[in-house]
Amino acid sequence: MRLAIAQINLTALADNLAQVRKFAPKSKVMAVLKANAYGHGLVKIAQHLNDADAFAVARIDEALALRAGGLTKPIVLLEGFFHQDDLPILLANNFQTIIHDENQLKALEEANLDEPINCWLKINTGMHRLGIAPAQLNDFYQRLQVTSNAKDTINLMTHFSCADDLQDPKTAAQIALFDSLVQGKQQAHCLSNSAGIIAWPAGHGEWVRPGLMMYGVSPMLNATGKEHGLKPVMRLTTKVIAIRDVDAQQCVGYGGRWQSTKATKLAVVAMGYGDGYPRHAKQGTPVVIGSKRYPIAGSVSMDMISVDIGENTAGIKVGDEVEMWGPELPVEEVAQCATTIPYELLCNITPRVSYEYLE
Repeated sequence: MRLAIAQINLTALADNLAQVRKFAPKSKVMAVLKANAYGHGLVKIAQHLNDADAFAVARIDEALALRAGGLTKPIVLLEGFFHQDDLPILLANNFQTIIHDENQLKALEEANLDEPINCWLKINTGMHRLGIAPAQLNDFYQRLQVTSNAKDTINLMTHFSCADDLQDPKTAAQIALFDSLVQGKQQAHCLSNSAGIIAWPAGHGEWVRPGLMMYGVSPMLNATGKEHGLKPVMRLTTKVIAIRDVDAQQCVGYGGRWQSTKATKLAVVAMGYGDGYPRHAKQGTPVVIGSKRYPIAGSVSMDMISVDIGENTAGIKVGDEVEMWGPELPVEEVAQCATTIPYELLCNITPRVSYEYLE
């Protein structure tokens, strides 16, 4: 019997991509597949995103895996290339690259390439991570136009730092700065991540970059995907492997951090941080058994979690399915209970969890 399973709903994935287009009907969609498609399975997810216009990944090995999987859509490297020797690989596989600093630009200018590469010039408008300074834009832009190693069309990109917070003025300022910088440059513009797509239509541009929202999860503060018309793609489940009677005042789990206030029953479920479930999930974090929520009791251990099922009037038994997050329990809620973000939970699923792809 398989225990921990990540069920991946490919119909929900397609529905979420359609919802992206409703939010940004005039923009092309660059589906972000970095970090194993946010823990959902890189190639399998890409194979079911036929309506996307392009894919985006962080690193070249992810892009190569997509090509090996038979994917032919344009692929953009969001961190660009890291060495001049990478450029022939980009050219051979029709990868597009971000240019975000002087070292990359010089490597591109000095390379000996048979054909030019499609480039995106990334401008730092306030994230202060990757991207050229606004004052560098005209110089970089002109040099990319002159070099024979870059295609004539130089696309322009930036990244929002606080788009998940509607009360923060930084996103509006970033959009205004980007718009002022790119005036007169008619190439394609790409500003919006998932939060930008949902909350900042002024920043949609010719391209948008949905990541988290494609997987049915809200990128906004204190919200769930359902509020944006999104459907969770991953349902993480396991099984009950034991039912235990616990007397009043008994401590449970490592460190004895949970103590029963009265006689109760515990369901031990086969899930832990060895599967990617957050070790720091607080006491009382819910799981779902038989469509009803029950609280975690005691510390999350590597392989098991105890759940307080009370008098077990529902008749929970060994072998019953437990939803750790999914349609009945948003991953956003579990993330809050673990004082983290849903991105981390989705990306941290370990190889011992089995994947099932459902249509």
